[in-house]
Amino acid sequence: MRRRILSFIAYFITLVSAAFGMFPAWAYAQELPPHLIQTVTERDIYEGMLSLGYLETPLLDEEDCDSAYENVRSCIVRIQMGNAHGSGIVWSLSDERIVIVTNRHVLDYWKDENGYVHFPQGYDVDARVIGVSEKYDIGFVGVDCGQFTYEELQEIRCARVDKDVPAGLKQGDSMFLVDSGSMDSGEMYYKGTVQDVYRYIEDLDGYMVYGYCFARAGMSGGGTFDGRGHLIGMTTAGTQQNEFASVPVQHLQAAYEEIVSEGK
Repeated sequence: MRRRILSFIAYFITLVSAAFGMFPAWAYAQELPPHLIQTVTERDIYEGMLSLGYLETPLLDEEDCDSAYENVRSCIVRIQMGNAHGSGIVWSLSDERIVIVTNRHVLDYWKDENGYVHFPQGYDVDARVIGVSEKYDIGFVGVDCGQFTYEELQEIRCARVDKDVPAGLKQGDSMFLVDSGSMDSGEMYYKGTVQDVYRYIEDLDGYMVYGYCFARAGMSGGGTFDGRGHLIGMTTAGTQQNEFASVPVQHLQAAYEEIVSEGK
């Protein structure tokens, strides 16, 4: 909007100058830089934000789970399947589709006739399963961007991913889980501590981010974040002793490259 206003002002000044003989009107078309008379569409703004990385969730300079939650809440969605639901994380954005990662066991309940994705911004949209991993408890869902206006797309964020971050986490570091199941009530996250960033858990048959934090049904597929807002895993299981287990972010990256990037 600001660029449109500036373009209009530049155009208006040029016309006024020409009217008072400061320079001929035809010189405007030949000498004025073309970008000063171009309009900017909402699509241009969206594509610009996308290319500059402005659609990734912000990071904090210092740990603060409460503030970090406010930054990341817009990247967590609800995977609704009839009366059942799970959670999902906006993994990537493009001009054509939004890719959401969730647990494979969540998508075991998926049916195209009653499955949809609920975004925290209030949008309920159709989706389709892109594929699931045979190695990890991971699956991907795609949402066609054509279901949104470009103004709406500007509100959606994807999680900030740095697969090297978990290696720097220590026992006792702060973390939090985000719950999409209660997003309408406003209470969506629970704080805890990391105990191990790569522990083999026999019941889950895999290596997990392990720690202490409250977790409940419906949180499978949601985000596990460090105190600055980095995605460090995907919430997968919990116990009555407030233990949680999350698929490590490096496994999410590997599954994405195998299933989505290769177009399977």
